[in-house]
Amino acid sequence: MERIAIDMDEVIADPLKKFIQLYNRDYNVPLDLIIDAGNEIYNHVPAHASEKWFEYINEPGFFRNLDIITDSQRVIKALQEKYDVYIVSAAMEFPNCLKDKYDWLADHFPFIDWQHIIFCGKKIVDVDIMIDDRTKNFVNFAGRPLLFTSPHNLLITEYERVNTWEEVAGLLL
Repeated sequence: MERIAIDMDEVIADPLKKFIQLYNRDYNVPLDLIIDAGNEIYNHVPAHASEKWFEYINEPGFFRNLDIITDSQRVIKALQEKYDVYIVSAAMEFPNCLKDKYDWLADHFPFIDWQHIIFCGKKIVDVDIMIDDRTKNFVNFAGRPLLFTSPHNLLITEYERVNTWEEVAGLLL
């Protein structure tokens, strides 16, 4: 059975929406939901708040209540019938998020057992397919990379792209 590694943030969980909600709460200034192609969300806030993104994601609880990316649950459950599926998240970058991410997965993806969850620093995993929004995780990756669309990667053209979980289903199921 082929193995698939699936990233969490901006692939199955939506931290961008939560950041926007927190920013709007704290600054009472609507943050434009349209993020320019190729830019990170922190490039769209005023200079006085540019570090807020990093403060939010380092707070305990930030990753606990993120929205689910549409159709990810249904498609990943279907992928498990055909593939050995792993959730692989570079959670070590933000140590406060380890329990939040584990609990979030238990709530929203209870069909993924703990032996198929990998929290790491650098994603050096031996899988056949990797679905991720960050191209840095494809460097030296020998399998099939699928770039999951996020505003920051819209200008990247050198990888096979998937825009939605429906597209993932069309390619892999």
